[in-house]
Amino acid sequence: MTIIGAGVAGLVAAYELEKRGHLVEILEGSNRIGGRIYTHRFHSGPDAPLIELGAMRIPVKHRRTMQYVTRLGLADKVRTFSTLFSDADSYCATSAGHTRVRDAAKTLMADFSRSLPVGRFNGDTIRFGAWLTAIGDAIAPSDFRDSLRGDLRLELLELIDQFDLSPFLRGGDQVDLHAFFAVHPEVRMSHNGRLNRFLDDILSETGPDLVRLAGGMDQLVRRLAARIRGPINRGQEVVGIDSCDDHVTVAVRDGNHIVGRRCDYVLCTVPFSVLARLRLTGLSEDKTAVIHDAKYWSATKIAFHCREPFWENDGISGGASFSGGSLRQTYYCPVEGDPAGGAALLASYTIGADADALGRLPAGVRHAVVLQELGKMHPELLRPGMVLDAVSLAWGRYWWSEGAACVRWGKDTHACERERRRATRPEHRLFFAGEHCSSTTAWIEGAIESAVRAVHEIHLHRPRSRVPVAVPRMEVMTE
Repeated sequence: MTIIGAGVAGLVAAYELEKRGHLVEILEGSNRIGGRIYTHRFHSGPDAPLIELGAMRIPVKHRRTMQYVTRLGLADKVRTFSTLFSDADSYCATSAGHTRVRDAAKTLMADFSRSLPVGRFNGDTIRFGAWLTAIGDAIAPSDFRDSLRGDLRLELLELIDQFDLSPFLRGGDQVDLHAFFAVHPEVRMSHNGRLNRFLDDILSETGPDLVRLAGGMDQLVRRLAARIRGPINRGQEVVGIDSCDDHVTVAVRDGNHIVGRRCDYVLCTVPFSVLARLRLTGLSEDKTAVIHDAKYWSATKIAFHCREPFWENDGISGGASFSGGSLRQTYYCPVEGDPAGGAALLASYTIGADADALGRLPAGVRHAVVLQELGKMHPELLRPGMVLDAVSLAWGRYWWSEGAACVRWGKDTHACERERRRATRPEHRLFFAGEHCSSTTAWIEGAIESAVRAVHEIHLHRPRSRVPVAVPRMEVMTE
């Protein structure tokens, strides 16, 4: 059994297949494993400040992921993840400038009210819409922010206006959106469910039940890899796949040549954004179409290694600010090692067009732009010697992913399910997994969900595969 890709989906699939008696090998094109889990440490010491350039949080409701955390012996590493607006002393970008979250409601409501007919909605409904818009402005890409405002101005607000919101009001005129949607899940399915995928993501990203792994998310990857007996071959870039009735030929780059490998079964876990550039033959028209039509959004993260956690002197104990501008979100990472080693700051986290704009800049220019802009909110950053190092990753320009996540925002519930089924459908002996093949795109949960499903399908399809299969001699082709 050959698995293409050593991200979470590929590693989980290999682990689960071996448990069922299958012989497995993994082909990974890059020189690292983990896919879009990517922990960066600012130095090699045991207490090095770290930043998550990829996945950085887990909603506790994602039971498959939490089960793997426990299964891999990482339960003692679970810590609360403080998210956007969770610290009242963090900042929120408004028309009045950067305002403390605890003081932002009045300005947010005034800004939001300008787009509404005078007297049409009550104050609590406007407050609800203002906070939901603030979260959307912080998280959503620019084009979706515009469509979200359109939905809020019309049917959604009219629906919200029918509810008593007083039980969901919190100090400082904030609205507990998570509690409201938990009590009234039917609201998320308005507009034929077009908002459901978006609301699910933003509520998950800003919910109170998020966790992280102290010591880095890449511990999941390392412990999974340590439990896999078969080879994990790095630097094996797959450049073509030919799916036949009784085998799959995988073309692998080997220096200046392409080596054709005949495989009895293949599980492809690479993103469709990458798969679309490969030479693909033997696939149905529908599979080819869904590969090319899958929508991926970029994400760009820029982080600074700071001499000290200066934000604590500003009263901020953690969480994140909506920094606005080209930066969008700024996260204050906890200091868990020796304070003398400094602290990590996720200075900017953007997605979509905002991420592309930063991602197109050379790394040095990108870092300088973020430093100057964030320095307006946190002038401490501009003090000599405060920033010791900088690192960034533009996932939209990263060769091995060409995007941060597959998204289905704006599609109704049935369209999302149809796309998922088309993405997961096997082609002869070629199977598919990855977060793009799940109902929980953009999360580790989706990668695990898809891997477990694919393992079940493969095991049913080839029950006698526990017996080693002879590997035919490789064919060599030139490009």
